[in-house]
Amino acid sequence: MEMSLEQEVQAPVAVVTGGGQGIGRKVAEALAGEGYALVLADLKEPLETLAALEDAGAQVHAVVGDVTSEVYAAQLAEQVRHRFGRVDVLVNNAGVSLLTPAEETTAEEWRRVLEVNLTGPFLLSRTLGKLMLDAGGGSIVNVASIAGLHAVADRAAYNASKHGLIGLTRTLAAEWGGRGIRVNAVCPGWVKTEMDAADQASGGYTDSDIVERVPMARFAAPEDIAQAVAFLADPARSGFINGIAMPVDGGWTADASWNSLRMQKR
Repeated sequence: MEMSLEQEVQAPVAVVTGGGQGIGRKVAEALAGEGYALVLADLKEPLETLAALEDAGAQVHAVVGDVTSEVYAAQLAEQVRHRFGRVDVLVNNAGVSLLTPAEETTAEEWRRVLEVNLTGPFLLSRTLGKLMLDAGGGSIVNVASIAGLHAVADRAAYNASKHGLIGLTRTLAAEWGGRGIRVNAVCPGWVKTEMDAADQASGGYTDSDIVERVPMARFAAPEDIAQAVAFLADPARSGFINGIAMPVDGGWTADASWNSLRMQKR
């Protein structure tokens, strides 16, 4: 969709990685509904998401590439600068999962998960963060996980990547908070997405495993996470919130009950 320069200057701009499906798409839709222009960063052209956002009247642009690449990070930042002249929000949502016992996890698998889930957010935060620093403000929201707050068996690489992402969040919040940039993380519990379907297909768990563990007795919906991201992105609603790792998990991390005790309360 072509835009006038006036529109480009007036609309706040959000970059969402992994914006083509799942949580990323719902984040993009939520931010578009709040008046943001969107830049979707994904491995392939997010045609359905682009069409849906354009039909809803949003200003939207896609930049295809691999978030683990320094070259791509630089190209993305340049396209954002050239097209919009600013970036107000970065949502580091792109991620991959790996359900493998630690002793069976290869070095190649380990590196891939860390590259996508941790190195990618660092590269984009560093590159787009420079634009925010030059402008004197902005918000970065990292999509971490409750696996970054606690351990979940058979996910050594994934857990490590999300623990690291929370550490990165806190570090950037400390470094950049005084220069106008807030950096926070949301920590979803289990969410019904394409990633969940793939993980369940591997035999790692069932719906009942999750539902019985969550005090609110359901999976999260992508919209639940999107609304939390939109809250943290908005300086009017969360302007003094910086460096947090906010669980969006239906009470999973709050509940230390054993399962039979938890189920008695239903």
